[in-house]
Amino acid sequence: MANAFTILVVDDEPPILRFLRTSLAAVGYRIVIAEDAAAALAAIDSVKPDLVILDLGLPDRSGFAVISEIRRQSPVPIVVLSAQNDERSKVEALDLGADDYVGKPFGMAELMARIRAALRHRFQKQGELPTFVSGDLSVDLVRRQVLRDGHEVKLSPKEFDLLKHLVTHAGKVLLHRHLLQEVWGPAHAGDVQYLRVFIRGLRQKLEPDPTRPTHILTELGVGYRLQLPPEQRV
Repeated sequence: MANAFTILVVDDEPPILRFLRTSLAAVGYRIVIAEDAAAALAAIDSVKPDLVILDLGLPDRSGFAVISEIRRQSPVPIVVLSAQNDERSKVEALDLGADDYVGKPFGMAELMARIRAALRHRFQKQGELPTFVSGDLSVDLVRRQVLRDGHEVKLSPKEFDLLKHLVTHAGKVLLHRHLLQEVWGPAHAGDVQYLRVFIRGLRQKLEPDPTRPTHILTELGVGYRLQLPPEQRV
């Protein structure tokens, strides 16, 4: 999912990695795994994740040192997930720059909530809004939740990825090729009919009258544009 939030999970316990990969991917996150500090720091530079989940007990280097090194490279949110539950460890991790601390064993519902909060805080610090609202349509990028007239609309993961890309470029014309490459990858850059099918599906779910769309507009022969809220239009 090219447009899902990317989470870097840093842990050396295979059962934890499998559980987190499965649970987080199921709600739409893209997961990158690092089993030691060296791989984690390399991924910070190459992958540029939206959030890091970090265990402190790594085989090659202290997790505290990893927090410090990440902070020298990036402001990416860091959620520590560790069996070191003593107050001293928590204070040190937070002082070094971690955004949150969850102890092992952990509940997945709590961890998900901490992840959403950290992502929301990241958007707010960057001056971006994690929720797009225009008329009867509301799109929460962090929760991956879409509302129409206050009622939740169920989208497939790929439908949401497409909508998310339109939302993050609201008001701009996005070329067919660009959307296909970003959402499905370079191999699908010429599959314009495939894109039309997904746009039609989104309109069926989001537009009051799909035959006369007011949110997802067609730029004939070029691409698509998500209409800005009325107060933001020039």
